[in-house]
Amino acid sequence: MKIGVITDCFKTSTAEAVVHAAALNLDGVQIYATTGEFSPETLTRERKAEYKKLLQENNLVVSALCGDMGGHGFEIQNDNADRIEKTKRIVDLAAEFGAKTVTTHIGVIPSDKSEPRYAVMLAALTECGLYAKEKGVTLAIETGPEKAVVLKAFLDDTRGGVGVNLDPANFVMVTGQDPVEAVKTLKDYIVHTHVKDGRMLCRTDPKIIYDVFADGGIDMLNVSDYFIETPVGKGEVNFPAYIAALKEIGYNGFLTIERETGDNPQEDIANAADYIRKLM
Repeated sequence: MKIGVITDCFKTSTAEAVVHAAALNLDGVQIYATTGEFSPETLTRERKAEYKKLLQENNLVVSALCGDMGGHGFEIQNDNADRIEKTKRIVDLAAEFGAKTVTTHIGVIPSDKSEPRYAVMLAALTECGLYAKEKGVTLAIETGPEKAVVLKAFLDDTRGGVGVNLDPANFVMVTGQDPVEAVKTLKDYIVHTHVKDGRMLCRTDPKIIYDVFADGGIDMLNVSDYFIETPVGKGEVNFPAYIAALKEIGYNGFLTIERETGDNPQEDIANAADYIRKLM
């Protein structure tokens, strides 16, 4: 397995984050590509060449692009045409940079397949997945709002090109599922993973949490009432068991560090890399 980091977590420019990642002897970086300096509509041919050169000089690859659309993901039919087209452009960008994965949150998958929202989400992900498959890319749904068995049933209904970006902390903090169990359930679909830790403080319906994020962002939700993200190794993710489970299923991809909070993200990222290396 290889270790990466999400560049945004350094709270610097993408170029500076690449240099920081190299200084930590990481193998790759995941880059946010929906908006901002690395989005398809922003990157000129010259800027792409500069990034490719920077990555090569620092011996890093792009583990994945983050194509998270925000809001309610692909839950709303009237929003999906634009979101699908934007996702396809991010897939194109991933292919150009040699990244095999685009990660995204898609909304909250209903456990009841007869709920109309299920068909809306499935149609969108099927279209995006088939396009990604043609380009040699997998659109990886990030774990979070639903149990692994619900996500697997949804994935089974797609027609290729759709996989999983497994975030163990999201299971622990929001869903209350054992990440090891999730690895075993989703083993045929895992193409990318996050290294993040945390604790659930109060159990509630995950859809409530994700809907508040979707409608108003983190400022509209007092997350400290429900969960807390911690430095890696300080929360409730059993990383020795989690890494062992990934090895057991033959996963050999990226363990990409994500640190969304904290006063010293660079130190937390460095400590996370050291911690994970000892388990590999």
